[in-house]
This record gives sequence, structure tokens and C-alpha cells, in this order.
Amino acid sequence: MLSVVNADGSTPNGFLIDEIVREGARRMLAAALEAEVNAYIAEVAEERDESGCRLVVRNGYHQRRRVTTAAGSVEVKAPRVNDKRVDEANGERRRFSSAILPPWCRKSPKVSEVLPLLYLHGLSSGDFVPALEQFLGSSAGLSPATVTRLTAQWQADHTAFQDRDLSATDYVYVWADGVHLRIRLEETKAAVLVLMGVRADGTKELIAMSDGYRESSEAWAGLLRDCARRGMRAPVLAVGDGALGFWNALSEVFPMTRHQRCWVHKTANCLDALPKSAQPAAKRAIQEIYNAEDKEHAARAVAAFAKQYGAKYPKVVRRITDDEDELLAFFDYPAEHWIHLRTTNPIESTFATVRLRTRVTKGAGSRAAALAMVFKLIESAQARWRAVNAPHLVALVRAGARFERGQLVERPEGRAA
Repeated sequence: MLSVVNADGSTPNGFLIDEIVREGARRMLAAALEAEVNAYIAEVAEERDESGCRLVVRNGYHQRRRVTTAAGSVEVKAPRVNDKRVDEANGERRRFSSAILPPWCRKSPKVSEVLPLLYLHGLSSGDFVPALEQFLGSSAGLSPATVTRLTAQWQADHTAFQDRDLSATDYVYVWADGVHLRIRLEETKAAVLVLMGVRADGTKELIAMSDGYRESSEAWAGLLRDCARRGMRAPVLAVGDGALGFWNALSEVFPMTRHQRCWVHKTANCLDALPKSAQPAAKRAIQEIYNAEDKEHAARAVAAFAKQYGAKYPKVVRRITDDEDELLAFFDYPAEHWIHLRTTNPIESTFATVRLRTRVTKGAGSRAAALAMVFKLIESAQARWRAVNAPHLVALVRAGARFERGQLVERPEGRAA
């Protein structure tokens, strides 16, 4: 029910606009729960006992409870179901569980998602309640003890993620990058080492994430060895920047994996060594290489770049020509995948938001807690990642199919996918 409005537009529980939003959210949630229960009962309406009575019926309501949502704290009275059916598999009574509002739910996932952001911003668990109460209208479910339990759970989730079995998942392409964030890591030069991959069905997935000092070969080798120990197959192609630590580790752990250097990092590296007056033209010349129609045209564009800039800037030209094979490797795969394979953008774009939110964070803190917070942010973002273009071609790449000019020309028979 809405409250009496004072002259200044306020109510006993805040302001009218906030109360209207919360009341609308409460009514919509109640209607959705009613519709969910009605649909569940209607689906099994024909199932009856020996007396002809329905086996699934309404059974009043559960006790009221408050749920913290992005619209604020709302009071919910969820309908209850009496399901008398018995599960033949285990002999136990079946139970209705709402997909909208599970029995354990006291906060919407969106509220839980914002907590690691606040932590990375430097807020302590004791600051969460006053910070969020101003927006949510209630501190229900957001006590320091609750937040502390959540951070402990996030650390456990991250540990379980790092220990999970990888033998059942085939990562055909991988991106690797060391992301430097001003988060609560104990070493000032520590980086978050991130490995993302494309599964055989074309979907993207976070494979591993850990901290490593200076993106060293030892740190990357430790991460890759751990992945191999847990059953990860050698990827077909790995994409990364010019950091030697990753490539040395990759050659040691997965020697059969091909290398693809990131064109965004390479372009920035070349332009930084040129005077500003030469940078616009040089950038266009570099774009002509990786945007070429095929590998042959790209090789000619490399030669043209060397001819144009070789006399004045030989070191810049060598940054392209010395890595030409690894810069043009993506042309040997489906044309639909080129846009995904020539840069580490899948990692960069994911961490862009994290960087913005951690720029002001200072002070020491728990390494495990900080990594767990970053992991929860990426886990949330992962639900919004889209599959690569032409996902059906990823399995053919794993099978060893040959592509010329981006088109399939051969699919060997008798080889495992």
C-alpha cells in the first residue's frame, strides 16, 4: 500500500517516486509468482488419485518475507503448492520450487552482483549497508555479517572454479592476457592472468584466472600446466599480445598450438615508436594488413608497409616483419572467425568495465578476496558473452579441416572432432 505524502513529496519510507517503484515491483512480482504456480498446476491438472482428486493443488501462501531487489526492498507473499505426487526415481514426494523466487532467495542476483564492485571500490563490509540502504530503501539482507559470508562464498566459488575438471570441455581457440588492475593485490606489479576460450560449439568461456608477477614465463607456465593437469587439450590457436612470458610458457606446455599475435597491441606498439605526424598514415597502412581480403593480400600489404617506412623507421618495420607469420596466422581459419582471432578484444572488453571500477581502489587487502571479487564480476559478464560467428565451423577447425581464403576446402575423413 502507498503511504501518505507530505508537502515536500516525502513519505514515512522515503520519497513518493521510490515508493511507487517499489509498490509496482511488489505487484508485478506477486502477479508473476501467481502465474507461475497456476501454470504449474494447470500442466498436471489431469493427474488424479484413486478418489479422483487432483494430486497437485494450491495450498495457501508461505510466510511473508522481504526480498532486496534493484528496485528496492519489497515484501513478498509467495503462493504455496501441495504436490502429492511421488518421484519414481527416488521414492520421495515431489516439491514445487519457483524459478522466479527460490526458497533461499533474499536478494536479487543484480544486488549480489554490485557487492563485489563496492568491495573493489574500497568499501569495507561495514560500509555496504549505509551505501546501499540509500538506494534500496532497506538494509534487509545486507548486514556486514551477510556480506562477509558472501565474500567467503565467492572465494570458495573461485577455488572450485580453479580446481574443476577440464577434460570434458574442448577449447579450440584461446585468448590470453595479463590484466593490470589497481585492486587489492599484495604485489604492486601483480597482474591478473586470464585465459578465455572458445568451446567446440562456438561459445566463449572463462578457462582460468590467477595472479602472476610481471606476467612472467613462470607464472604463465604454472597456469597452463595446471590447466593441462586438469585435462585441458592443446588449443588449435592461441591469441595474445607480445609478452614473451605467455608464448614461452605456451611452447613448453602446448607446443602444437599455433600462435596469433594481437593486432591491437601490435598497432599500439608500432605507433608509439613513430612521431605523431606519421601515426595517422601508419595506422591506416597497418589496418590494410589485418583487414586484407586474404593472406596473400595481407603479405603484399606488409611488403608495402616495409617499403614505405623501412628507410626512416626500420625498427618499427621489423616489429611487423619479424612477427609476420604469427600476425597473419588467423587467415588460415574460417573467414567468419577472423574478427575474433586477430585481437584479444574478448578479454579487453570484459575487463574494461572492471578497470573503470577499480581505478580508484587503494590499500592492501586479501589477495584471495580480491581475485574472488574479479572472478564474480567476470562470471556475471560471461552470461552476456555471445558465441563466435559461424559457430558450426569451430568443430571443423578442431577436426583439422583446411581453409583457404577463409573458405572450407577440405574436411579429412576419419579424424576425431
